Amino acid sequence: MEGKEEDVKLGANKFNERQPIGTSAQTKDYKEPPPAPLFEPGELTSWSFWRAGIAEFMATFLFLYITILTVMGYARSTSKCASVGVQGIAWAFGGMIFALVYCTAGISGGHINPAVTFGLFLARKLSLTRAVFYIVMQTLGAICGAGVVKGFQPTIYQIQGGGANVVAHGYTKGSGLGAEIIGTFVLVYTVFSATDAKRNARDSHVPILAPLPIGFAVFLVHLATIPITGTGINPARSLGAAIIFNKDHAWDDHWIFWVGPFIGAALAALYHQVIIRAIPFKSGH
Repeated sequence: MEGKEEDVKLGANKFNERQPIGTSAQTKDYKEPPPAPLFEPGELTSWSFWRAGIAEFMATFLFLYITILTVMGYARSTSKCASVGVQGIAWAFGGMIFALVYCTAGISGGHINPAVTFGLFLARKLSLTRAVFYIVMQTLGAICGAGVVKGFQPTIYQIQGGGANVVAHGYTKGSGLGAEIIGTFVLVYTVFSATDAKRNARDSHVPILAPLPIGFAVFLVHLATIPITGTGINPARSLGAAIIFNKDHAWDDHWIFWVGPFIGAALAALYHQVIIRAIPFKSGH
């Protein structure tokens, strides 16, 4: 027995694992970029700053236009079998995020969602100046996108709920809040993972188009939570539809669609930065 144990020890030492599974990234030459400053006054004089805001506005405008129009088509159909169905609505949301993130990622980062912007801000990926500007432009774009849909079919829009997010009958406000927190966590965690430069450097031999997993995350979250809240996970999308629809019951639950996504985004940022990447939320050396 002693001989066998000795052989095992010898083998373990002779063929030691120099690159433990899951830590191969540590062997790559990768320098963590410095955290973005809170305020960067120079941004305000840069065309790239304003161009990024315009891109966020346009992307969120197109996002609301396509998705709310899809919801209206589903709602007005006399036979649900003749419409795209709930799966089609989920595909509209996920597919548009895939397309729009692909189009705008190189200009603004392709956030199209205040919760994503908030999560990336907490992780110091962009300045407070840029984060506030993005959220304002996303919100304005969402209002305009929903407004165009209402302009096409004002009566149907009002009758069918305008795509506004509300907690469905049979669910409590707590259930709706929980669904929004977890749903946004899934989305923002996916955004962090798909855009992680260190991970991309490590896995450069496995090309993955970042907008694809992000779009799929939106699609899957919609499949799960459309029956509960209609799926917000995007405060701009919820606010745009609520303002254009503008009925009391849409405003009763509206706080859920800001508080939930922001909590979910914060938890995702905390999980990815502190647990997965072990990066502190500060700029100390």
